[in-house]
Amino acid sequence: MPDRVVTRALTRYDVTLREDTDPLTEAQALAALYDHDAVLTTLGDGFTAGVFAQAPAPRCRILANFGVGYNHIDVTGARTSGVVVSNTPGAVTDATADIALTLILMTARRAGEGERLVRAGQWTGWQPTQMLGLHVTGKRLGIVGFGRIGKAIARRAHYGFDMEIAVYNRSAIADPGLPAVQLGSLAELMGSCDVVVIAVPGGAGTRHLIGAEALAAMQPHAILINIARGDVVDEAALIACLQQRRIAGAGLDVYEREPLVPEALRSLDNAVLLPHLGTAALEVREAMGLMALDNLDAFFDGHEVPNRVG
Repeated sequence: MPDRVVTRALTRYDVTLREDTDPLTEAQALAALYDHDAVLTTLGDGFTAGVFAQAPAPRCRILANFGVGYNHIDVTGARTSGVVVSNTPGAVTDATADIALTLILMTARRAGEGERLVRAGQWTGWQPTQMLGLHVTGKRLGIVGFGRIGKAIARRAHYGFDMEIAVYNRSAIADPGLPAVQLGSLAELMGSCDVVVIAVPGGAGTRHLIGAEALAAMQPHAILINIARGDVVDEAALIACLQQRRIAGAGLDVYEREPLVPEALRSLDNAVLLPHLGTAALEVREAMGLMALDNLDAFFDGHEVPNRVG
């Protein structure tokens, strides 16, 4: 945790800090539930149905998740065991939207490929037709999932790059907050947009939402961006699509089996790959940690937890 978060936590709580940055094992997650009154958990720490099945009456009363996504926590199992679950929405919105725009520009303009060319000493100088990419300004952007992050991406793309915005969302959008059209099917969005950004929550309901069928609907010049959860995209289907050059490229900040990134994906020049940098700015990570502590403080003060999800 950032120092500012740890310092504040120590003013109120008897804190146990893990020095190991690997995700908790099932045994460690189970021990955490029995050894602590609260756990500030991070992405990858699997508090699964199997863990809660072994913890019918744990000491832990709240899991304060450090992040907005909480598909690594079985909320139903937590509720059955009497454990509250909270997250940190809002704090991550702008930073994650910024990474989406970073990936759009890097992928469309082949920036990663170009940097590798220069670093390898293989650049022979400017040429009129060298490394031609997709001109982003004025193109049609499709956003799958139009929550806080999807809307923030849309604002940046529309007002910054004059992009036309199309949206596919599971519920009707009364007021998108900017000029946008909501489409009735995923296939329609995938097939009609130059750039598609995935911004849906993770979980069983969205696993492999973007599979071979959805990818096949995309245009050959289009690019796919994923800043949501890795398993929303069928990674094997995406690799095949990129290998066969059926779309122009993909920009990924998340992966199906993080931190494992298949060699077949790493070897592709038409894939831009970032190490889950969505919220990787100090002030953002501090804000996330402080929001998690706000949730803990409210719980132990007997108040409603501001960002309770279960």
